[in-house]
Amino acid sequence: MAAVYNAPMFPPSRIVCLTEETVETLYLLGEERRIVGVSGYAVRPPRVRREKPRVSAFISADVPKILALEPDLVLTFSDLQADIVAELVRASVAVHAFNQRDLAGILDMIRTLGALTGATDEAERLAQSLEQRLAQVRERASQIQSRPRIYFEEWDEPMISGIGWVSELIDAAGGVDVFKNLSGQKSAKDRIVAGAEVIAARPDIIIGSWCGKKFVPAKVAARPGFAAVPAVRDGFLREIKSALILQPGPAALTDGLAALEAIVVEWTAACSRWRAQRASGQREQP
Repeated sequence: MAAVYNAPMFPPSRIVCLTEETVETLYLLGEERRIVGVSGYAVRPPRVRREKPRVSAFISADVPKILALEPDLVLTFSDLQADIVAELVRASVAVHAFNQRDLAGILDMIRTLGALTGATDEAERLAQSLEQRLAQVRERASQIQSRPRIYFEEWDEPMISGIGWVSELIDAAGGVDVFKNLSGQKSAKDRIVAGAEVIAARPDIIIGSWCGKKFVPAKVAARPGFAAVPAVRDGFLREIKSALILQPGPAALTDGLAALEAIVVEWTAACSRWRAQRASGQREQP
């Protein structure tokens, strides 16, 4: 005799998202009605802060509040939420833990989330549109004659360089990640760099994305020895908000990538001006 269930088990109708990228993805898939609770960091789309109750930070969560929402599924990210996952599993809650750290992983997350919610076709269309956007940016970047060396800083004390998907986006936008060798390290502590290493790398551009606080270019410029860094000398210290690029989801491949491309284009245009000025004797060679 076939089993009979009191309620449908698929797709889940009550989902709690403990990081922002799955929230944004579900909204883009048109499946936001399934979301019953979100991370306090969820800001995309803006209306999410009005529509959904906040139940967690990043490494902490209000588990009783989550349980009170009676979720069919809780979506989490990375080993940093492992303790939350364990507590939820012990409470008999279904949990899916994502762990994407590169662009391929972000696209896999989108397709997996589509499969989990019965929105496979929508997820495939979204993933393909993001892949197409990435290809278009790469094509434009291929025309750049001189690729700027970029130091991307996730945090200032200690100085932490960019993670995998950020490094890939820098490359796609036409830049060269000066600490690409560290970008494959999943843990932030393994991407800590010393001031002397940044100085030696001679980045043309420094991009700050200090998660949770405003980037302060003057603070970077005042670091010992940084006056000799081309980015500081030429005034190319720029900020990209962490919500746009440090969440491994659609935002990184849309607004985050667009911001990177705009900075590279700005630098390229400045280089053209500098070359013209040098030709007319108005500016010394950097």
